Amino acid sequence: MIKLSIIITHHKTLELLDLCIKSIKETAGILKYEIIVVDSEAEKNSQETIKEKHPEIKFIPFKKNLGYSKIVNTGIKETKGEYILILNADIIILENAISELVEFMDKNHKCGIAGPQLLDFAGNIQPSCFKNPIPTAIVARRTLLGRTGYGKKALEKFYMEKSDSESAKEVDWIQGSAMMIRRGAMEKVGLFDERFFMYFEDADLCRRFWQSGWKVIYLPKAKMAHYYHRSSKKWGGLMDMILNKYTRIHIVSAIKYFLKYRKTK
Repeated sequence: MIKLSIIITHHKTLELLDLCIKSIKETAGILKYEIIVVDSEAEKNSQETIKEKHPEIKFIPFKKNLGYSKIVNTGIKETKGEYILILNADIIILENAISELVEFMDKNHKCGIAGPQLLDFAGNIQPSCFKNPIPTAIVARRTLLGRTGYGKKALEKFYMEKSDSESAKEVDWIQGSAMMIRRGAMEKVGLFDERFFMYFEDADLCRRFWQSGWKVIYLPKAKMAHYYHRSSKKWGGLMDMILNKYTRIHIVSAIKYFLKYRKTK
């Protein structure tokens, strides 16, 4: 069995995709791995360019945007690795991040999902591990509630701001921009829930892993850079809710998530 399968989700950011692939090749060392690119609303030149530069890669194009969960699940079904590393195309692997994650998974057999520390390109830490979503925190992120004392406390807890950001620790969920999954665990827990078109599918998956007895671990020793663009927030507040389709998708996914776990404490 191949040790690692890497799935890269891509949507019209060809230069970033190429940089992501190059960073994998430059840092993976002797690890045996495969790369599968799942391309949403694929453009012809993207597939041709990537296949020319990286002919060993398996490229799965989608004519339409079918949603994050569906395209990732399609990629997972094509994998052969003991571990599955899911990356957004805007992730750049730093140093030995992949080997750190693999080594940790090898040594910690109850870890079902592990995620790296994400940095912006100035070296600042980006939030990438969280407490389970609660309505108060979601509303505080998007409204003036976040500026109140009550809202700030809810966000502080949600973002785990008082926790040690440099030590490996158990967390409720890992951001789906970069997460490594144990195949054996996923075969028992199941794939991403395709009812989530975009957003909250990562929180849902991690929650199901915990419910099935698997740990979710944040591993800051493994570091990756993330060219983060928050598409669901452009103007802020009510304007986003009215005009930004990604905000509306985010709200719909939040409702689905809270309805799914409304009876879970």
